[in-house]
Amino acid sequence: MRIVISPEMKTKWVRFKKNKIAVRSFWALVIIYAFSLLSPWLVNDEPLLMRFEGKTYFPAFVTYAETEFGGTYQTEPDYLQLIAESKKEGKHVWALMPLVAHDPLKADLSDSGTPPFAPSFKHLLGTDANGRDVLARLIHGFRICMSFSLLLTLLGTFLGIVIGGIQGYLGGKWDIFMQRGIEIWSSLPFLYVVILIGSIYGRSFILLIGIMALFDWVSLSYYMRGEYLKLRSLPYVRAAKMLGMSWTHIFFKEMLPNALTPVISLFPFTLIGGIGSLTALDFLGFGLEPPTPSWGELMSQGLNNLYAPWISISTVAALFVTLLLTAFVGEGIRDAMDPKSGDRYE
Repeated sequence: MRIVISPEMKTKWVRFKKNKIAVRSFWALVIIYAFSLLSPWLVNDEPLLMRFEGKTYFPAFVTYAETEFGGTYQTEPDYLQLIAESKKEGKHVWALMPLVAHDPLKADLSDSGTPPFAPSFKHLLGTDANGRDVLARLIHGFRICMSFSLLLTLLGTFLGIVIGGIQGYLGGKWDIFMQRGIEIWSSLPFLYVVILIGSIYGRSFILLIGIMALFDWVSLSYYMRGEYLKLRSLPYVRAAKMLGMSWTHIFFKEMLPNALTPVISLFPFTLIGGIGSLTALDFLGFGLEPPTPSWGELMSQGLNNLYAPWISISTVAALFVTLLLTAFVGEGIRDAMDPKSGDRYE
């Protein structure tokens, strides 16, 4: 199927590219997120490639038992300890370690004293109160937080388009009835619902997305309702109805492409809201189950360990940069969608 881009959309794309800050912020987010998606292999304490006594192993991709390396148990070995002990014993061992050779779930208690440990060459951003590497948890936390927010935003956007569009498309009594129902639904206390359902069914990744998506679509539905109310009276929509086209064809193929301005404009800011919501829930203890790497959980640790400022500073800095880059992209999209801003970046 050939995709046809309208001249108006091409103009908006050119206008967006003129905003250098927005374009660079977009690519920065893409690169960071792409790296975070590889964090299970690039931020881990399992070697990407290891040569042991003449044999080649890929521990980051294949699970090996400790007996494979001369151990006594069938469980997976601690590769850092295995490499260190093998070198002391004079065994032939070589390993290509990941970029950040720390597992976000494993505690490092080899240093003297009690965690949290201050930043060092071994732990560039220090450790948390459980001895886990802060940098590793930040990177894995970014992957989880951004993936959560993207899925939440996509699901909420779909629901907002469908529900708000149906309101505007049908109009009349259906519109009034649905609008009253949305107002009642939006008045429900979101946090209490999350706490109640989470205490009954647990706080899994998918369950949290489902619960939050039930409320995330409301604001977008108002905009889509207005767009469809405006479009339903236009001549081309009336002509499509007279030609006998199905309502799904008219809804999605004829009207939706002309009603996407609020969707595209609000998408980055909805993404920001998703990141903030998950971080806030994790901070309050109602988010993802521990020991899942979480920015909110790190911020909570920072609050409880004020004598270890590196936990709070690094987490807040990571959250600030992420939200700032996303806001720059959102501002660029909004300006591109604004017909009055055509000469702003000339």
